[in-house]
Amino acid sequence: MRFEISKVLDAIEGRVCTDPSLARAVLDLAEVIRYQDLDGGRPASLLRLGMVIDALSRELAEDSVPVYAIVHRALLSDADLTSNERMVVRRWADDGLVEVLDNPGDRMLEVADLLGLPVVSRVRFDGLRGRFPWLVEQPGRVVAPVPGAGGPAFVAHVGGGPTPVEGDRSPVGGQLLARRWRCPEPGCALFGGGGGGGAFADLARVDRAPAGQPPPALRNGVPTCPRHGARLSDAGPRPRSEVLAIRIGGLIRRRFVLTEDEPVTVGRAPEETGGVMLGQWLNDEARRWISRAHVRFELRVGEVIVTDVSTNGSGIRPNGSMAEAERVPLAPKQSRVLGGADMVELYPGVQVGRARELPTGAAFTPTSVMAEAPTMAMRLPRN
Repeated sequence: MRFEISKVLDAIEGRVCTDPSLARAVLDLAEVIRYQDLDGGRPASLLRLGMVIDALSRELAEDSVPVYAIVHRALLSDADLTSNERMVVRRWADDGLVEVLDNPGDRMLEVADLLGLPVVSRVRFDGLRGRFPWLVEQPGRVVAPVPGAGGPAFVAHVGGGPTPVEGDRSPVGGQLLARRWRCPEPGCALFGGGGGGGAFADLARVDRAPAGQPPPALRNGVPTCPRHGARLSDAGPRPRSEVLAIRIGGLIRRRFVLTEDEPVTVGRAPEETGGVMLGQWLNDEARRWISRAHVRFELRVGEVIVTDVSTNGSGIRPNGSMAEAERVPLAPKQSRVLGGADMVELYPGVQVGRARELPTGAAFTPTSVMAEAPTMAMRLPRN
């Protein structure tokens, strides 16, 4: 059972990040792990984070939904968690996958405001509605997870609206995210320019791409490290980026960030560092057609360039059109600028395009992070 729980925590780890381009919701981890009514289990369990993440995937009809988790510092030594769970949370903190601080509530809403993210919480935030008017003005910006027939479901909370929705990033958020920041604290996992440095940093998984730098906290208008409380220095402009998504069979299976620093290869099983692997979602025929490394994406002067590096070639769907007469072949070794709503089609039903232009539209069965959870750890409360 210990091995099974470790596998679940590894799967959950792949869904937590502080990357502003990928996170789809923000939450307070110390609150979520104590939703005892979700499974009728022990007072605190890290597995409940996995249950809430699965619920988000179902609600958003999208696989691999990452969450931005704020962690109260006391959670790192919380005796209600197992020693293994505490070690995992500390490792996430040391690796910059979560934020650790003393007042998660204020920071949770600040992140949601700066990034335009929905908030997952049962807290009412009564004293903060003047500071963050969208709490009540934008339905769906705050949703509460509650027990449901097939796992957690979301209900209307502050401001109404049971479906999590994104808002616009605040103007200040846009300004902060246009720059890179550096913390004076040595080894800062969030603003240190590298991979952590805490006691559990050597246990970090090596198959995960580095997270994008989170938004600074604002203290009296000054960009500040939320973990160390230190004033951040401006380290120059942040590289341009585009968020691309992979749609297979009508479903968004994964998002990834393309920057000017490095190209990204997508294929059945690319060997390049940072490549995106599709094999787990492909049927046998698609697996035979799609090369290990099939297409390479680059960002040059704000334009997305796609190059076919496959054996069988690809196609471009201009403006997302699925009409065969409009499909533009992309031969091996050929490159093309990807228009705003264009999609690259590696094989019928396997497309890559800008995330904001690539809707999902099919019956959805998400890949659960709780698939390996022991049955006794997943007791659902009786109605």
